[in-house]
Amino acid sequence: MNRENSGYTIIYAAVMVIIVALGLAFTHQALSERQTANVNIDKMQQILRSLNMDVSAAEAQQKYDELVKNAYLITPEGEKVEGSEGTSPDDPAFSTELDDEHAAGLPVYEAEVDGSVKYIIPMQGTGLWGPIWGYLAVEADGSTIYGAEFGHQGETPGLGAEIATPSFRKQFTGKELIKEGNFRSVAVVKSGQTAAGRDYVDAISGGTITSKGVDAMLLNSVGKYSKFLVNLNAAQ
Repeated sequence: MNRENSGYTIIYAAVMVIIVALGLAFTHQALSERQTANVNIDKMQQILRSLNMDVSAAEAQQKYDELVKNAYLITPEGEKVEGSEGTSPDDPAFSTELDDEHAAGLPVYEAEVDGSVKYIIPMQGTGLWGPIWGYLAVEADGSTIYGAEFGHQGETPGLGAEIATPSFRKQFTGKELIKEGNFRSVAVVKSGQTAAGRDYVDAISGGTITSKGVDAMLLNSVGKYSKFLVNLNAAQ
C-alpha cells in the first residue's frame, strides 16, 4: 500500500485508535477489581478509626472481620430492614451510601469491643471546598459517643482539614446525643462558647465554615437515625 496515500493514513489512524481503545479497556478491567478492593479497605479503616483503632491497610480486613459482628439497614422509624443483614462489602449495609435516593434503608454497623456493643453510623455533609464525611460510634445506650472519624475531599490544610486529626475527633468521646429522651446531636461551637441544652466541642480555629459543616452533618446525618438511637436509649 502506498504510504503517501490518504487512505493509508486513515486506515493507520483507525487501527491505532482501536488498539489504544482495547488497551485502555483491558487496563481498566484488570485494575477495576483492585481499585474496588482498595476503596473497601479504606472504608473499613475509617469504620475502625471511629472505634479508636488506627490500623494499616494490610490489617484492616482482619480487624474489621474480628470486630464488626453485624451490619444491616434500618428504616427512618428505626426498624431493621428484613433480609439486609451481612458485613461483607457485597452486603446492603456496606454498599449503601447515605446520598443514595434509591437505598432501601440507612446503614448501621454493630461492633463488639471488649465485650461491649457499639453502633456505628455513617455521616455525609459539605465543608468549605467540597464533601466531608465520617463515622460515629455510639455506645449501646444509643447516646454516648464512643469514637468519631471525619474525612474531607479538599478542606484547607492547617484549617478546615484539621477535622481529620485525632485532636479534633477525640473531643467527641463521651458526649451525649440524647438529652431527656430527645435527640439533640452534638454542637460544634467557637472556643469559649456553649450550646444550650446540648453537649458541644470546640470548632477548628480558622476553619469556621468547615466546622459549621461538621455541626450540620452531625445534626442532619445522625438525625436520620434519631428514632433508632432514641429506641436504644429507651431500652436501657
